[in-house]
Formats: sequence, C-alpha cells, structure tokens
Amino acid sequence: MLVADRYRLHVCIGRGGMGEVWQATDEVLGRSVAVKLMLAQSTDPSAGDRFRLEAQTAARLSHPHVVGVFDFGTWDGKLFLVMELVEGDSLAGSPSDPLILPAERVAVVAAHAAAGLAAAHRQGVVHRDIKPGNLLVDAEGTVKLADFGIARFVDDPSAGLTTTGQIVGTGLYLAPERALGQPASSASDVYSLGCVLYQLLTGRPPFRADTATALLYQHIDTAPVPPGRLGVALPPEFETYLLSLLAKQPEQRPSAQAIADWFSSGAWRAYPRAGRHHGPGAHHSSGPRPAPHHGPGAQRPAAGRPAPGASPMSGMSAPASAPLPMPVPAPLSGQAHRPVPAGVPASRRRERPVSTSTGLAELSRRRPRKTAAVAGAIAFVVFLVIGMALLS
Repeated sequence: MLVADRYRLHVCIGRGGMGEVWQATDEVLGRSVAVKLMLAQSTDPSAGDRFRLEAQTAARLSHPHVVGVFDFGTWDGKLFLVMELVEGDSLAGSPSDPLILPAERVAVVAAHAAAGLAAAHRQGVVHRDIKPGNLLVDAEGTVKLADFGIARFVDDPSAGLTTTGQIVGTGLYLAPERALGQPASSASDVYSLGCVLYQLLTGRPPFRADTATALLYQHIDTAPVPPGRLGVALPPEFETYLLSLLAKQPEQRPSAQAIADWFSSGAWRAYPRAGRHHGPGAHHSSGPRPAPHHGPGAQRPAAGRPAPGASPMSGMSAPASAPLPMPVPAPLSGQAHRPVPAGVPASRRRERPVSTSTGLAELSRRRPRKTAAVAGAIAFVVFLVIGMALLS
C-alpha cells in the first residue's frame, strides 16, 4: 500500500484505540519511517482533533529523547502521521512476564525519559499518558518518548477531562490530582514517570486494585511500599528520590529537568563521601543530590569505601575504644604548676598549686649555688648604689 504517493507500508507494528502504526519506507527520501493511520471507524468525535494535535505537538518537539514527526496529512479520507521509526521495542513487557531491569538500567531510562519530558514541558506541553508502552528503546539503548495523542498544552482548559467527562490516561500511572479530576500539569507527568520506574524495578506498579475506583483512591491517599521492602536491592538515595516522584502533592515532586540531571549525574549510586554535600540538582551543583529537598537527593556514604579523590581515612571516626584527649585546665590567677615527670602515671598528675611565699624556699633548696650567686649579685648592687649616694 502506498500512502500519499510516497510512503510504502510494509508491516503493522502497533494498534491503538484510534489508529494503527505501520513500518514503512519513504520512497522520496529512501529512509525507513513509521506511519500512523487514523482508523476510519473511530467512534470518538474528538479523535480527528486529537490526531491533529498529536502531530502539531510532537512536531514542535525536536529532541533526542522524543520520537520525531516528519509529516502529516490526509489520504483516502484518513489522517496519517509520519514519524521516526524506532528500531527497538517498548518497555511494556507483559502481565505474565513483566519487564524487570537492574537499577543501573532504570537510572538510564529515568534520565532519558525525564529529559524528553523536560523538553515537552519547556514548550508548555503535558504528555498525560506516560506508561511503559510509550517509552521506546532503540538499538543503541536510547529511550524515546512516544505517543502525544492525548497531550495538552498547560493553558488548555480541557486538559483534565475528555468531552465525555472521563479521566484520560492509564489508571495504573495516574497522578493523584488527576484522579481528583484536576487539570494535568508537568508534575502529573513526573508522577506517572515515577510509577513506571517503580514498575521497572519491582515488576509491579506501585498500586493495584480490583476496581478502577479503588485504584484511584490508592493513588490519592495510600503511600507506596518502598522497593527495598519488596526485595529490590537499591541504593538508599535511589529509593528516596524515586519516592519523591510519587509524592501526593504536585509541588513536592522534582521537575523533569531536575530528574534528568540527578540521574545522569550518577547521584543514585550512593557515592561515599567524607562530609555532607549539598549538591546536584539542587540540584545538584556538581554534587550528587538536589539541594532543595534533602530527602530525595541527600547522599549517604556507602560503608567501607572512601570518597573518590579523598584520603582512605577521610570521614572515618576513631574506634570506640580509643581514649579521647582531655583538655588541661588553665592555672588560676596567682598559681603556678609544678612540672610532671614523664614517667609519672596519669592518676598522679593532678596539678598542685604552689604559693609565691614558698617559691623562693623551694628554689633555694633545689638550686643552692644559683640561689647564692643571685643573692650575692643583688647585695653588691644594693651596696654600690648606697655608696654612690653617700659620696654625692
């Protein structure tokens, strides 16, 4: 099938509620592309507008972590959208075989997806449907954000609900404010991304329920179980920061750009350090954690390893059995201290005050020759002065 006398369709690689995606070839430019065709039998009256909005929204986002849009038009009464073909797969997995990734790989997903979201947010675009199936991974391992079919601009008054009054988006990854019917914001995308990262680490979304209503209530007022309690080996910094993405209040979540910076900086690895750093992403100066909130980004030292570039003993305290040096009290006014021989035990080194009246007697007893010489010199000077006074 040749669409618009240019795009040769080969294999259907995806199907959704209002369209299907084909692997195709652009015969004009000689490159592989993905062509999304809107289904003619769609019963959603807003489907055509949403399809156009997806094309307009994605076309204005030129970013390495956003699937690019090349063309848009009408063919045989159907709308079509030509996009970058990502040679890879999504992160969706399957219910029977959920995709579970190690922390290092999830950190890459977080950095890439958050960077793509940050690019959209800078253009005033809220994705509103962040889920594993909309995160595509190419052959080089680059994560790209796809499907802006229900995206909205921040100032769009209809951003919270569809025309039929139903909340749009996927319930497993829906932000609490959206479950309450409030408009979506960039913080809503951050929450959804947090749900996706949680699932990639644990194999399950943070909340599950038998009914859609029960699921919404969990998003609103139930705290997620920390991944560590589910047996996931995760650095404390990673877990704390991930849970901050799932904060119930939108203003308590970091921005998408802060998330991208924090994960790309390697802060999640829990680098050991000698002292407390107040860093990245705060974010993050060059340090490993966001300064505005110590919870998510705060770094804790890993046991037994010195910080890079630091002395092996940096940040280590003395053993508990080591005696602490005691300060020597300053002498009181008018008192002197007797010297303490080096071999005298500490228990006998208590200083005893010596009065000035007994000082000369003690000196003459210990140094008789020096005392006699000093006394003779003083007497000579006294007599010399008296003699000179008499002669004058």
